[in-house]
Amino acid sequence: MPVYTYRQVRSVLRKLGFDLVRSRKHETWEKILEDGSVLQVRLSHKGGRDVPPGTFAEILRQMGISRETFEKLA
Repeated sequence: MPVYTYRQVRSVLRKLGFDLVRSRKHETWEKILEDGSVLQVRLSHKGGRDVPPGTFAEILRQMGISRETFEKLA
């Protein structure tokens, strides 16, 4: 199972149409869906560091995508 970096997660967020709306202690990325609901992803500023497996699973849940979809976009 490949390990991804925070930089790679940011790249996939941009490809999926998420916008950076806040950057303080953590970054907040948002995407407004067609039905008006909002997806929010909180992300650390750690750049090139690897994302721990549990954190990665939570990020995928917040993004609303599967690991397979992420791997295709990464």
